[in-house]
This record gives sequence, structure tokens and C-alpha cells, in this order.
Amino acid sequence: MTETPDPAAAAGAEDAQFSRALNELLAEFFAAERERVSQISQDAPRLVDSIERLTSGGKRLRARLSYWGWRAAGGETLAPAMVRAAASLELFQSAALIHDDILDRSDTRRGQPSVHRDFERVHTQQGWRDDAAHFGISAAVLTGDMSLSFAEQLFAQASTLLPRDYERAGRAIFDTMRTEVMVGQYLDVHAEVAPTPEDPEEQLTRAMAVLRYKSAKYSVEHPVRIGAALAGADEDFLAHCSAFALPVGEAFQLRDDVLGVFGNPETTGKPAGDDIREGKRTALVALCAKGGSAEDIEWLDSTLGRSDLTEDEIQRARTLMETSGALGHTEGLIGELVTTADHQLATLPTNEVARAGLRALADAAVRRSR
Repeated sequence: MTETPDPAAAAGAEDAQFSRALNELLAEFFAAERERVSQISQDAPRLVDSIERLTSGGKRLRARLSYWGWRAAGGETLAPAMVRAAASLELFQSAALIHDDILDRSDTRRGQPSVHRDFERVHTQQGWRDDAAHFGISAAVLTGDMSLSFAEQLFAQASTLLPRDYERAGRAIFDTMRTEVMVGQYLDVHAEVAPTPEDPEEQLTRAMAVLRYKSAKYSVEHPVRIGAALAGADEDFLAHCSAFALPVGEAFQLRDDVLGVFGNPETTGKPAGDDIREGKRTALVALCAKGGSAEDIEWLDSTLGRSDLTEDEIQRARTLMETSGALGHTEGLIGELVTTADHQLATLPTNEVARAGLRALADAAVRRSR
């Protein structure tokens, strides 16, 4: 009697194979681009090195989600076109992180100096002229732009290996994703400086818009839909993908917001309470306004965005988020979103291996400590 393969085990093995193929392609790509820019100047490879270093440190969540969206829609196992398309998402992610760290004035990323701080360090060590911080930001902006260019380059290469209609459908989602992320980034920095709405519900609506367009759709929904579209999925299937993936993306970002305040720096790679120092107007902060006293909320509003906060002040903000019910409410929202996503995934018309692959990544996105 033939033993029925375990879908989760089969998905895990295939996911590992895909990750190896993705890493090999990225290594080859970076080697080629490093050689190309070295023909221009021996100073230029530092740009490529910075992107490669940042790209190598991630969990490949978006790339892997796009691959399992592809497989869920019937795409071929480890197809070269999909590996290239997934690699383009990794490079888009790197660009977004580089620019995000500049906007947030973040010193670290994944436990290492952020790209602009690393360029600033190089300037200082070399004893170059003028302002080191300005050089760091300038070089990082250009590095992020280069990573965006690389992302476009790889997606275009993938497109040549696919039927025209499939490529066009995937490209439309890819283009929408890029625009939405930029708008989401702007809404994020706008919320940090614009007057805070007095109505707590309006605060939450604004925070959820940032969450959805800066992160949730781009981190989960769009990657799954891009992969499925490139495999030829119809509109009904793509809508079902969204019904599963958007709740996962929102839960993913809500978990990130919690970790930005309560996470362990040794596992998150960011200083404790970094979101408070950066002035992030997250859903967690908005929910404080619904349960905190006027005095506490006024204090929190004056505290957000101060880079000189003491550990005691960070702890006071954490305590307020707990006693106001904001943390409990956020955990409840995450639970509701996960339940919705689980139901939608269970009814997604696909094979059990692809379903297991998507389930594993959804679990990793929302049940994490970093």
C-alpha cells in the first residue's frame, strides 16, 4: 500500500528547494551587477554590496509567498520565471527598507547598522571631506534607487519567460503594489507631523490606512496575487487570494507594531521601544486614545517622536498601552484576522501542498517574535 505524502512535509521540502534556487539566482545577479559597476569605478561596488548584505538577512517572506501563490494557481514547480519574479520582490523589499530607515532615522536594521549609517561610518573612517551624515543619507537614497532598478530589471526578465497575458496581469499588480507602498510611506510620515485627530475612531482609521498600504498589502496580499496572476489565475481565484492574504498582512503588521514596542531587541534587531522614539502613529497608539485618560494621552502624544526618551519613559508608554486596553485590543484584532485568513485558506480552490505552503508562511508572519 502506497503511503499518502504529508502535504506539510512536502511543502516544507519544496519551500527549501525554492529558497536555495532564489539564493543562487540572487548571488549570480549580484556578482554580475558588481562586475558591471566595477567597470565604471572601483568605488561603485559598495552600492551593490550594501544591497546584497541587506537582502541576505531577510526571511524571504514576500518571495516565498509569491512562489506559493504561483503554485496554488497551478504554476510549475521551481519555474525559472517565478524564481526571477520572486527575486524582484526581494530587491523591492530591500529598497523599501533602505528608504524606510532614512525616513525613520533608524540606526539599525536586522541587528546591523542601517545602510545610511553604514555609509556614514565609511565616510568617518576614511576621513573624507564635508558632512558624514549627509553623505550617508545621500548614498543610501541612491542605493535604494539602485535596488528599485534591480527589482524592475528582474521582473522584466521574468516576463520574457511567460505568456503575454499572464505577464500583463502580474505586471498590473506589481505596478499597483509599488505605487501603494510609496503612498503608504508618505501617509506614515504625514501622520507623524500632522495634527492628531481628536476622535479616537478617526485616529484608528488613519493608522489602519497606513498599516494596509505601507505594509499589509505589499507584504502578503500583492506577493500572493502576483504569483497567482503570473501562473494564469482568473479574477475569481485572485479575489480568493486577497480574501486570505489581506487579513494575514494586516495581522502581520499589527504583530510588528506590538514588537516595535514590546519586542526583545536581541530577537527584533531594533532597540526596545524604537517605534515610540520614531513617533509611529500605529493602531496600538490609536487604541490607547480609546481607553486611556486625557492626561495619559496628552503625555503620550508629547512623547512620541522624542529620540532622547529614557528607559523609564519607554516603560511608562508600555504600561499605558497595557492598562488602556490597547495591547489586549490589538491582540484580539490579530486573533480575528487570523481566524478569517484560516477560513479563507481552507476554502481556496487549490491542492493541499500549496495550501500547506501558504499556511506555514501565514503562521510564520503572525506568530513570531521578530
